[in-house]
Amino acid sequence: MEAVLWYVLTGTRGGPNRARILRALDARPRNANQLAEDLDLDYKTIRHHLDVLTDNDVVQKSGDDYGAVYLPSERARSNWGTVEDVLEKVE
Repeated sequence: MEAVLWYVLTGTRGGPNRARILRALDARPRNANQLAEDLDLDYKTIRHHLDVLTDNDVVQKSGDDYGAVYLPSERARSNWGTVEDVLEKVE
């Protein structure tokens, strides 16, 4: 999991935005539209980053496609110390 977190949050150009998304979802679960508004990012940008985070089992979704609510995955929660270490390096 540690390697995945470093790759997803720091290894690519979108890492800082993914870190912002993960921080926001840690505060409370949200859907893509809420994240776009709260983080002042384009909806399609949010959808792209949520797909990357979901594909790498960093976040999980609950509900149907459009209104799906996202939250940190159980795997991310069980490695939250590592998540915090990586997020500190990104911010």
